[in-house]
Amino acid sequence: MNLASQVMSASTPPPVRVGFYGAGFISQFHVAALAASSVPNEIVAVHDPDAERAARFAASHGGRAVGEDELLELVDAVYVATWTSEHPRLVEKAAAAGRAVFCEKPVAVDAPTVERMVAAVERAGVVNQVGLVLRFLPSFRWVRHLVRDEQAGRVLAVVFRDDQYIPNQGVYGSTWRVDAARAGRGTLLEHSIHDVDILQWLLGPVCAVSATAREVHGHPGIDDVVVARLDFAGGASASLVSVWHDILERPSLRRVEVFCERLYVALEGDVAGPVRWRFAGEEEQVLEGDELRTAIAEAGDVGTVNSATAFLSAVRDGRPAEPSLADALPAHRAVDALYRSAGAGGAVVRLDHDQVDAPA
Repeated sequence: MNLASQVMSASTPPPVRVGFYGAGFISQFHVAALAASSVPNEIVAVHDPDAERAARFAASHGGRAVGEDELLELVDAVYVATWTSEHPRLVEKAAAAGRAVFCEKPVAVDAPTVERMVAAVERAGVVNQVGLVLRFLPSFRWVRHLVRDEQAGRVLAVVFRDDQYIPNQGVYGSTWRVDAARAGRGTLLEHSIHDVDILQWLLGPVCAVSATAREVHGHPGIDDVVVARLDFAGGASASLVSVWHDILERPSLRRVEVFCERLYVALEGDVAGPVRWRFAGEEEQVLEGDELRTAIAEAGDVGTVNSATAFLSAVRDGRPAEPSLADALPAHRAVDALYRSAGAGGAVVRLDHDQVDAPA
């Protein structure tokens, strides 16, 4: 009996049994989201190539440290939170076993591999979600609400800056992120896949891109300074600067400015704001923290701000989750095109019309 059937036949829904492939830094983020979720859940298993780290994870969060195959026998859903090059194998393995799967971003090292993974989860018919968590933040959702206001007019341009200290140090300590064999690429793929996704979530599909990339830290294949331009089918353009530096006091920060015909918006902190905006002829307004959460609810945005709740409720109810692996494809295709442009000295690269997906 699958979990959805159990829910239908029981007065009290059973907790969703969760397992983790990977017990590193990002898994702790998902543990916190699971703990805050309104959907009952239980961490029952973890597997990590580092047995000591897996044991520490199990001791802290419950469940058992188990083998890769055994984990799938114990869970309803699995979080794939390993280095990027392992995502395809583990996602396909979980899907083949009929388990719901949450895959961290980036989904894979390139878009063709993501396409293969999408086919695998769709063929298996399993619930799947991807870790493009900026979509859940009240700050970005309020920006989206503002730019969709008819009073704003057309979006003209976006200026997006994303900076973070290179994550092989400090709180991240992810040495694999400077290993191209495991990470695929650097700051644009590994970190700013979030940014490319959120830009398309705000503005619709990308039709052309150009970029330059540098490897200042000297890790082969790992870009750490990328300057990109993205043109959107709807007419807007965006500039994106993605930087990995060594300022440990700046772990991960974003600033976004949106210029519309009759609206200016500035997001000055990606998690809690503040978000400042001004419509033509009106005074500037500002919201941050809990005020943003209240504002999006009052505006009729009833979606959850917890990525784990979105995933677990879909698993419990046996319905599709968002954003899915398929939803991540447009961002991966745009990132691939940006790398092609950088490799060609910044030449404009147009995305195939067949790959221009409608906005979510």
